[in-house]
Amino acid sequence: MTGIAEFIAINIDCPEPPKLAAFYAALTGGEITFDTPEAAAVALPGGQNVYFQGVPDHKAPTWPTGERPQQYHLDFYVDDLDKAEAQVAELGGATPGFQPGGDRWRVLTDPAGHPFCVCLRSQ
Repeated sequence: MTGIAEFIAINIDCPEPPKLAAFYAALTGGEITFDTPEAAAVALPGGQNVYFQGVPDHKAPTWPTGERPQQYHLDFYVDDLDKAEAQVAELGGATPGFQPGGDRWRVLTDPAGHPFCVCLRSQ
């Protein structure tokens, strides 16, 4: 079936677009294709794009509850949850205390506080 629109990218609000673009490029093996203080872009290996838009006074989501819900999140496959968590921490990300995924996925946050999931790839 032919749709009426073609997906281009997801846009993520953040305080520092170049910093977040560098994080996601390192996380995914993607390539930074645009980089200014106000906006940045990463082309992911699968052909998708993630754009980062600078927002003054950006407030990170409060996950899993709170006054600022996450509104969206990204999911990524990994082969080893512990290794992925450690590598994300090295890139400036973090691990929230609440982890609903058990041994199947882990919730992490990027340097701007956006939650995302690393999901264990099916073996």
